[in-house]
Amino acid sequence: MSEFMPIGLLTDIAADFDISESKAGLIISIYAWAVAILSLPLMLLLRKMPYRRMLLMCVALFAFFQVLSGVSSSYEMLVVSRLGVAVAHSIFWSIASPLAVKVVSPDLQKLAISAVATGTSIAMIIGLPLGRVIGLALGWRMSFVVIAVVSVFALALLVAVFPKVDNPGTFTLGRLPDLFRNKVLVGIYIFLAVYVTGYYTGYSYIEPFLAQTAGLSETMITVALTLFGLAGIGGSILFTKVYDRTRYRFIMTVLVGAAVMLLLLRPSAVSMIGVLVVCTVWGFFATSFNVAFQSETLRASPGDATAISMSLFSGIFNVGIAMGSIIGGVVTDTMSVDYIGLVGALFVIAATAFVGLYLIGRMKENDAARARAIEEHIWRS
Repeated sequence: MSEFMPIGLLTDIAADFDISESKAGLIISIYAWAVAILSLPLMLLLRKMPYRRMLLMCVALFAFFQVLSGVSSSYEMLVVSRLGVAVAHSIFWSIASPLAVKVVSPDLQKLAISAVATGTSIAMIIGLPLGRVIGLALGWRMSFVVIAVVSVFALALLVAVFPKVDNPGTFTLGRLPDLFRNKVLVGIYIFLAVYVTGYYTGYSYIEPFLAQTAGLSETMITVALTLFGLAGIGGSILFTKVYDRTRYRFIMTVLVGAAVMLLLLRPSAVSMIGVLVVCTVWGFFATSFNVAFQSETLRASPGDATAISMSLFSGIFNVGIAMGSIIGGVVTDTMSVDYIGLVGALFVIAATAFVGLYLIGRMKENDAARARAIEEHIWRS
């Protein structure tokens, strides 16, 4: 919720601090760059810390800096507070999916990963629209205060219920080059940087697009963003049902679908129904992509390196967010907000071609090698 909320508040923040929307949008870019830079170093620094303590620490930091965001009296103070939240984010998204997998039985691991992605979709449904509603009624600062209050309750719940989870702590800095010799992981990271850049070129400025290009009212913008998140839940549910049987078709379908939705963003703006349909289908593909590639990252990672691999995933994801929000701002300032979908689609199409022409081939090679290793183990047994 905290990550998405500023997207729906950019106009209010810009007006309050008397700055442009593109400068207000830099809080998204700065935040994302901080996560990108900090994710791997923080996980290497904390690699021997017990996972329960690490999780509780990052949620406590998160709550504190949300309060600081809520009392920010200047743009600079808001930036500093968002950097603090980025530290918590860097830790959390490195361990969220690995911990979700560790605390369930093997037959429920796909559901656990899906549940993490569903949380992201719920954040879009509740967080971004609720942030807008609170911001419109009480001012944008209260949106961050509400997040702080909710996060304190979340911390109390985690203290009560989250179990002790073993952290082997065996991954060392010297083994980091091994991850970069893993063709599947490197391919995922290259794809991720390009795809997310395109995705966030469009999504970072979706609020001004819906208002200025599509001419939607404040209420209908909230409806559009809510539909985006609701559809994401559908994407994560479909993942749990069909992914193991249709991995490669699933991946290509959601990537091509996202590219098509970005291309249709501007043409659909002539009709309220059209733009709502595009936002809904786009949300479905967005969450489907995210959960699929988190799963593939965990699948391709050594057992004691999942948190490190996911820290790279999170860091590179945020490089894409930062680049996308910068490019979206440039498009908005130099061309028009009308073209954010078209420019974003160019990156998504390039990323999709890379997956189809290169990455899926490497994934199939890994699958074959894993199958051979299992057969050899059974034979020896």
